[in-house]
Amino acid sequence: MKVQLIAVSMMISFAMAPGAASAKGCLKGAAVGGVAGHVAGKHGVAGAAAGCAIGHHKAKKQANEQAAAQSSGDAGKNVQSKSAAGSR
Repeated sequence: MKVQLIAVSMMISFAMAPGAASAKGCLKGAAVGGVAGHVAGKHGVAGAAAGCAIGHHKAKKQANEQAAAQSSGDAGKNVQSKSAAGSR
């Protein structure tokens, strides 16, 4: 009975999970957090979970900053090329 309950709960959780999860930053953060949690007193799993969340957040923030820098960099190039074309 216990095995069936675990199997059903796992199937439900997999069914409710999003299709494509992005794990950027999660693996590195989980490794660092797991080690820190283990050293801090046998809290490796909690440290890994927190590290994953923080690592994912930092990776997403960095990707947004790179996208903003790239889009602003492209806009500056377009302005420069138009001004150079107008001076000819």
